[in-house]
Amino acid sequence: MATLTKTPRAYEEVIEFIAAGTSPQGVVAFEPSASVKARVGDLIRREKTTGLAADEKAELDHYLELEHRTRLAKARARQHLSHE
Repeated sequence: MATLTKTPRAYEEVIEFIAAGTSPQGVVAFEPSASVKARVGDLIRREKTTGLAADEKAELDHYLELEHRTRLAKARARQHLSHE
């Protein structure tokens, strides 16, 4: 189950980002690594073409939820910046 070992990668990046401390500017600038982007792109492509195994679908769903929360945090950070 090699795909499961990739699931924590996106979470680990966000956890490390939070643990290191940040600012509104840092939140707005945060981007996932190239490897996470490539993995998610691959999962999305395969979901649309050949389908995904259950663990891969769960991995994609978790990433999409994390992406949603990140977008919300970025929007809030932009609000903070606009009030400075």
